[in-house]
Amino acid sequence: MKKLCLILLLFASHSIGFSQSVQLISSLDASKTAYAKRMLEKTLSIKGYAVKNSTSKFKIDFKIDANKYEPEAFGILTDKTTISIVGGDTRGLIYGSLAVCENIKNGVGLDKIKAFEEKAKYPYRTIKFDLPYDTYRHSYALDLHQETCKDIKYWEAFLDMMAENRFNILSLWNLHPYVYMIRSKNFPEASPFSDAEMKEWQTLFHGILRMAKEREIETYLVPFNIFVSPEFSKAHNVAMDNLEHHFFVKGDTSSIIKKYTRESVAQVLQEYPELTGFGLTLGEGMGGMTPQQREDWMKETIIEGMKMSGRKSKLIHRIPFSSNVGSLGPTSIETERLTRRAIDEEGTMDFIEKPIWADFKYNWSHAHSTPTLVKVHGGKLFDTYFVPKPQTYKVTWTARNEDFFCLRWGVPDFIRSHIKENSQEYVGGYTIGSETYIPAKDYFTKSDIKVDWKYAFERQWLFYKLWGRLLYNPETPDAVFQAEFTRRYGKDGQNLLTASSLAGKTPLRLASSFDFTWDFSLYSEGFLSLKDKTVSYIDIIRQIEQPVTEPSYVSIADFVKIKTSGESFETGKVTPPMLAEMLENDCKKALELVKDINTKNNNTLMFEVADVRTWANLGLYYAAKIKGGIELQTYRTIGDLQYQQQAIKHLEVALKYWDEVIAITKPIYNDMPLVHFTEQAGNTKEQNEALRFHWHILRPAVANDIEIAKKAVFGK
Repeated sequence: MKKLCLILLLFASHSIGFSQSVQLISSLDASKTAYAKRMLEKTLSIKGYAVKNSTSKFKIDFKIDANKYEPEAFGILTDKTTISIVGGDTRGLIYGSLAVCENIKNGVGLDKIKAFEEKAKYPYRTIKFDLPYDTYRHSYALDLHQETCKDIKYWEAFLDMMAENRFNILSLWNLHPYVYMIRSKNFPEASPFSDAEMKEWQTLFHGILRMAKEREIETYLVPFNIFVSPEFSKAHNVAMDNLEHHFFVKGDTSSIIKKYTRESVAQVLQEYPELTGFGLTLGEGMGGMTPQQREDWMKETIIEGMKMSGRKSKLIHRIPFSSNVGSLGPTSIETERLTRRAIDEEGTMDFIEKPIWADFKYNWSHAHSTPTLVKVHGGKLFDTYFVPKPQTYKVTWTARNEDFFCLRWGVPDFIRSHIKENSQEYVGGYTIGSETYIPAKDYFTKSDIKVDWKYAFERQWLFYKLWGRLLYNPETPDAVFQAEFTRRYGKDGQNLLTASSLAGKTPLRLASSFDFTWDFSLYSEGFLSLKDKTVSYIDIIRQIEQPVTEPSYVSIADFVKIKTSGESFETGKVTPPMLAEMLENDCKKALELVKDINTKNNNTLMFEVADVRTWANLGLYYAAKIKGGIELQTYRTIGDLQYQQQAIKHLEVALKYWDEVIAITKPIYNDMPLVHFTEQAGNTKEQNEALRFHWHILRPAVANDIEIAKKAVFGK
């Protein structure tokens, strides 16, 4: 009997071991499957599977079938012993492999993985990355990322994140990137670097582009214009008024700068064959130039350089945001017509691959506001780019985030609404990113708290996963994102997606009710805005009087005016009392969902919960502030003291919620450098760089709302 049991035990052990071995097979060229296989092997090994080259009971087969699947699409086909990952192309194959990895990570056995298919909604799913070398703005908050961004390991992690989340384009932005990538053949004096330093920079950029290519991620270089290196300026006595690279300056269109620029573009494309293309941005360093002169400059330099390179490349043509010779002029239909002619002409050039991407800023610098298209950079958007329907270009939207850098954020239905609003045939996709924040070094987290992430973008994993996966497939269900919470935190993560979705509406509602323009005009995370050339706390009077962004919203001032006049509100309008009620309902639900989560033994989970609680308390603060604003404005309008007293009470409640935000965040977050503070009028550079953001720093300003209410005067 013992002998029989031993035989059965050995047989069982052999069977379990055999069933846990997996063979990866493919008849494709190894270069097409290298990344897909490597990521799958890594996941299988972590989960205890033995990956073997020899015959195993279970097989995973990699295939490409362009007849069955369109580019970027994939299918997962299954039977009892084989999973076939079939891509429409190499990128689709990678996405299919990563989809299988996701199942495995979530605890699904290979024999339990179900067949499914996915395809891309948009062909353009881009991350905007401002490089911290020669930055668009000069700020310690950007400079502190330099060492992190010179580490190739950082880029490997960032590109892995992009592939996992189905982002297929990385755009690299810099005032004057050429000197970091090449030593100009005809203008070597432009370089500030020694041969050894130049080799380091080139090794870095070749590494970034090579790894992107391996992951089937396209790369675009987007230089701002018109800039040259200080060394070039001094050698040729040009652009001497901008050696420090301020971005709103007069454009220097010297013939030698034109020659240097187009040769640099050509040389970069020749020396970096993995680089997909270039982007045009018409504004910075172009003061004093008309829209036609700016387009002519681009044609004579970057476009001509692309032609001179001798190879095909792709193009992002950013829509200009000035219709006059200033750097921040308004939009106009005449400028739209001029720009469309330029893009249509570029569409006839055989050295530029189609489609061209015609890029707009969605709702200027604050796309995380309303999914309704209210404005682009400069103001109103006319229909020139859509009528007649473009043949050689696609419209793309830049969804800038200048509103939250510290707190985690994720509201899937907001992104789905964005996509639903922009599903026209002429839309090619979205760019996601910031101009005043670089997701590299984590300077937020207190150093004495041990966490399981290294880089800043890893803190905001949900932000990237939601935008990337939903841009690829907006039908991706919430269950996919919830499964990630469950994988990370077990049963403690089961309510976190819902809680994040509820609390994360707070910054969207602020930005929908508080009109904005450029980057510094609003920072939702801190309830900061630009006033009199200074970024400061949005006080109660500013909140009352500021116009709204979202057309269906009603400002506090307009609400009180209509209400006290006895007029009725239009159907479908969101009034301030309604907004306050929505904030209260959602934020209280979010707090209820996370109140019983035990975070004592998991600091990473603690931060997830803390950020939900912070957004929720900011939302409750905002609701109380709205109520206080209504009462205060009513008092200022009709003069009854009871309204003033009610305003004071509501603002005292608001301060209590702000104090709760401080109690949550002060122990875990540093006082943070913020680019928005680095251009404060009247300050020295050193004074601006020393400024920091944290909710506890703003407490006196929040408390002052109460004093403002106490000192308010009827009729003023």
